[in-house]
Amino acid sequence: MANIKSAKKRVLIAIKKHDRNRVARSAVKTHVTRVRRLVDSGDTSPVAEVNAAVKALDQAAERGILHRNNAARRKSRLMRMVAKAAALAADPEAAARAAAEAKAHAKGTAKSKTKAGIKAAAAKSTAARSTARR
Repeated sequence: MANIKSAKKRVLIAIKKHDRNRVARSAVKTHVTRVRRLVDSGDTSPVAEVNAAVKALDQAAERGILHRNNAARRKSRLMRMVAKAAALAADPEAAARAAAEAKAHAKGTAKSKTKAGIKAAAAKSTAARSTARR
């Protein structure tokens, strides 16, 4: 513990700020978690919860509890997740494809359909054949 009176006061102030910031960070996490649970349960437009989460993120950024870019990134991810859920709910075929891709990705067996992925796979198989001949 500090010996100087002003240093003691700063310690007390830092503790108060820490507690206040912790409450705000916890509130942000709670709002974001609620939105994620709603989206995972199948709700396509949790408008009220999204607004509450965005408001909490904005307030935390304004008060300096979160960096403004951190808050912006979190809001972007949240909005993207909600938009994706709404798009998948509107198109059942896309939802089935996404579920299949997620399952394949979880197994680690998904093949890339991009040109770069196909070229890399071709080069890999060519290299494997050439080493097998030696």
